[in-house]
Amino acid sequence: MTYKSLLSIITDPKIASPALEEAIAIARVNDAHLEVLCVGVDRTQTGYYYAGASVQFMQEALEQAKTESKEIEDFVAERLKRSEIKWSSETAIAQLTGLNSLVAHRARFNDLVILPRPYCDGCGQEQEIKVEASLFEGHSPVLIVPPQTEPKPEAKRIVLAWNQSPEAMAASRAALPFLKLADIVSIAMVEPPKHGPDRSDPGGALSQFLVRHGVKVEISVLAKTLPRVSDVLLRHAKDINADMMVMGAYGHSRFREAILGGATRYILEQTEIPVFMSH
Repeated sequence: MTYKSLLSIITDPKIASPALEEAIAIARVNDAHLEVLCVGVDRTQTGYYYAGASVQFMQEALEQAKTESKEIEDFVAERLKRSEIKWSSETAIAQLTGLNSLVAHRARFNDLVILPRPYCDGCGQEQEIKVEASLFEGHSPVLIVPPQTEPKPEAKRIVLAWNQSPEAMAASRAALPFLKLADIVSIAMVEPPKHGPDRSDPGGALSQFLVRHGVKVEISVLAKTLPRVSDVLLRHAKDINADMMVMGAYGHSRFREAILGGATRYILEQTEIPVFMSH
């Protein structure tokens, strides 16, 4: 199993470079095709136009979005022409309310979506929408790349956050191409339950599954010595000098289409290494 069809969605070139460089590196290692969707976002949502808003005002917003999409495509083309990988790019424009369906449709037909971290200074609301749409509506795994990250398409040390949930299992399966290339995968469990099917051998069944795929694993049972489970996982990743974290993504109440759960969101806000997520 390898990733042969990759997607990155760019709405702001100022924060896109780390994710784009990671996507290029992954495409090169896997001999994959990288598709980049260059989206100009009209942030003047239809529901917010006041009564009597001029047609000229709406047309100006549309033209601005078109201009942004073309500028993004020029930025992407200039970089990818020098990449020596298989690639394509396409422009689109969308309002915030329509971005979810656009992203979900594209994500559905790709093996992996590579996106910038959605929480940072200057990040717009559309960054979070792209992540949520890819995961929950597009049903595609997503690799989140923090700012100032050097591309590492073959992560050598990976933390796999394991809590026996279906989401964590989905992430483990989807991340197999990365896991098989790693020198070591640390199956990290924070105070695993004392009652359950794996109580006598925490992480044992997952370990066996991964070893049969050629993954080199170790099991780390961690005490909850910090207020948040996510803090414990982030500290463990730092302690072992991990290059990547793999985890299930959790959706809570559906204010738009889906909202990332608290633990997922906190890790994405704080992580300094790429995070691979699946739902």
